[in-house]
Amino acid sequence: MFHLAWFTNPRAHGWTANGADRWAGNDILPERWQTLSFLKDMARQLEGACFDFIMIEDHVVLTNDKQNLEPRIDPMIVMPVLAEATRKLGIIGTFSSSFYPPFLLARQINSVDHISGGRAGWNVVTSSEDWAAQAFGKDKQPPHDERYAIADEMLDLVKQLWDAWDPNPWEMSAETGRYVDPTKFREFTFEGKYHKSLGPLNVTRSPQERPAICQAGSSPAGRDFAAKHADVILCSTFGQNSVQALKDFRDDVRARVARHGRDPDDVKVMYLISPVLGDTEEAAQQRYQEVVGMTPAILAQRLGRLTLHTDMDWTKFDLDAPFPDIDPAGVTQGFQGMIASLKAFSKGKTLRETLSEQETTSLKLIGTPEQVADQMQAAIEEIGGDGFLMHARPLTRRYLAEVLDGLVPILQRRGLVRGEYTTDTLRGHLKAF
Repeated sequence: MFHLAWFTNPRAHGWTANGADRWAGNDILPERWQTLSFLKDMARQLEGACFDFIMIEDHVVLTNDKQNLEPRIDPMIVMPVLAEATRKLGIIGTFSSSFYPPFLLARQINSVDHISGGRAGWNVVTSSEDWAAQAFGKDKQPPHDERYAIADEMLDLVKQLWDAWDPNPWEMSAETGRYVDPTKFREFTFEGKYHKSLGPLNVTRSPQERPAICQAGSSPAGRDFAAKHADVILCSTFGQNSVQALKDFRDDVRARVARHGRDPDDVKVMYLISPVLGDTEEAAQQRYQEVVGMTPAILAQRLGRLTLHTDMDWTKFDLDAPFPDIDPAGVTQGFQGMIASLKAFSKGKTLRETLSEQETTSLKLIGTPEQVADQMQAAIEEIGGDGFLMHARPLTRRYLAEVLDGLVPILQRRGLVRGEYTTDTLRGHLKAF
């Protein structure tokens, strides 16, 4: 069996650089997505399909690309709303280790974990954009590897804060007048290179012992950080479309997990996919071309996003020259893994050709629901595990129906994915198989 989850954003779901998708309907209207009505409906559908979790992606500021402005809702607001709308689905929010005070973030996520009954998680990002740093009163972001050192120390502190309470600390004694047993928590002082704090929190221990940690770093520093801390590691090859590349990634991070003294089976590697489905293979191929067709607007958007994520100006390169021969670690403090992945499959291609094939996915899955189920099954068998994180843009109710009512039941009938929940917490879902 393998795990299923969904990755999305609290923004205008059916909108692309080419305008509204023809199946977007009213969900592109601000009063639909900004009130979270679409996401609440979607979370209920994911729970009906027995997904492990929904992950809410985020950027803390607008981009500096005026053609691709993407307003959105803060994940810390989204998480409790989705928790109230569901009963079993895990809910992971994205929060930057560069801008949140550790005590505040530990308290907030642990609070969501309580109100959701143990279904909360934190997707840890370090944020590479200098304009994000400036929005929070800093001049610029630290170098790439130092950001991970800061995040590493923050996770050490946050986990101490979460672990400072014993389970079941309630005294509730009329004789003593105490509600909480004062011997059931640990006071401590933390002082590191980047952070200092007093513990414990004034929020008791998580219903799942500790909220789940998710991470998506693909650079060496990012992989090692994830191996030390994460319960879920996300993998995208940005269009490389290679099962072997995914197996190599999983083998590498599992070896790193073991070197940190952890059981590799306790860490789930999830591969980002965007299946394109149709009644026939030809119909699916036609829909794929509609979604990824390289118009001038889409090309400008991809250049803009590449600039955003890598902290490099990609408009300075000749689009019709070979993909730049650059060392990611030597030229950027941004997403070095993204550049490395693009460079890996750009051999003999121009920058324009590489961008036309750039996707946020790990595998190109196109066909009828049965064909895509075959492809997913074969990939996991070759890779060895652990599951898929679905993503789609444009995201529409029709697409959700195609996946959740068309593809997933086939996977369930084959016994490849969960057909019912046997656990109540996010950590329980992840450890079930």
